Amino acid sequence: MAKKIGIRRIGVLTGGGDCPGLNAVIRGVTKPAEDYGMSVYGIIDGFEGLVEGKAKELTNADVSGILARGGTILGSSNKGDPYHWPVEINGKIEILDKSDAAIKNYKSWGLDALIAIGGDGTMHICNKLSKMGMNVIGVPKTIDNDLEATDLTFGHDSAVYVVATSLDRLHTTAASHHRVLVVEVMGRYAGWIALNGGLAGGADIILIPEIPFSWEKVAEKIHERELMGKRFSLVCVAEGAKPLGGEIVTKGSDMKRTDPIQLGGIGKVVADKIEELTGKETRVTILGHLQRGGSPTPYDRILATKYGAYAIELVANKKFGRMVALKGNEIKNVKIEDAISHQKLVKPEDQAVFVAKSLGISFGDE
Repeated sequence: MAKKIGIRRIGVLTGGGDCPGLNAVIRGVTKPAEDYGMSVYGIIDGFEGLVEGKAKELTNADVSGILARGGTILGSSNKGDPYHWPVEINGKIEILDKSDAAIKNYKSWGLDALIAIGGDGTMHICNKLSKMGMNVIGVPKTIDNDLEATDLTFGHDSAVYVVATSLDRLHTTAASHHRVLVVEVMGRYAGWIALNGGLAGGADIILIPEIPFSWEKVAEKIHERELMGKRFSLVCVAEGAKPLGGEIVTKGSDMKRTDPIQLGGIGKVVADKIEELTGKETRVTILGHLQRGGSPTPYDRILATKYGAYAIELVANKKFGRMVALKGNEIKNVKIEDAISHQKLVKPEDQAVFVAKSLGISFGDE
């Protein structure tokens, strides 16, 4: 028998880049909702669907068998910010505010609440919509793990697994050919993927945005390994890493995005400089979207499922304007505005950095 709570219909969407575990959250939302007598509207292509009026009702049959599936059955978009809506007018891109259209569709569908699954950008949008009167619950998703107020975001563990297993494979070819192999991973402003992936995959050098590096120190580490009889090295570099006094490496811009700067290319820059300074044959591998795709790890499946089910509890108790969060081993909730107050970045004194350095891993800073 359904529990009587006064909430009849909720919406769920996946915003920003895709990520392993999104479908596990959708499943974690849809199945428990039935116990409360709620119907669930799946909004197509993230906030783009909220603005353009694209949605469909989800049933248990729709979410059956999707726990281990990568991506999102609802589709997503990282160019659908209602407050930064790109429109081409007379051959030029102009940015409009379409938040009124989002509110209109929310009301026309008869939604009592919206569960938005996404990262920092999604939570900023949720905070604004909440102030416009929409009942919003946030679910933290980002492979970068850069959302404050939660110990971990789902998707990060899966991305770290990809990086670690890639380094495992590259280790053997680097050792066989006595090369330096540079692996470029995601991490625009936060270096958690490079740090944790590099630590798990046995990287010899880890370069992250939060710790500007010295070219000389990087070369010094490779020479040091040579003197120890280790004729190869593995370098794990985040896309946002930069040398002391230098700038991040970009490959272009896209004004349709809220953050228009497109990063990419630091891996090649690092590889070329290492070859120049050391004379070692150096190759680069860019993991790119491999880190986003595929099936979530068991840990991410569990975390994402808990997040989805707890989000329904928040809706049932009408605790809106909140984001579900992992605190220790328990799922809690925090104010969305607290979650976006600042990004969670790697600190030079963080335990993982200390452990890495104690193992002899260089960050190019000392």
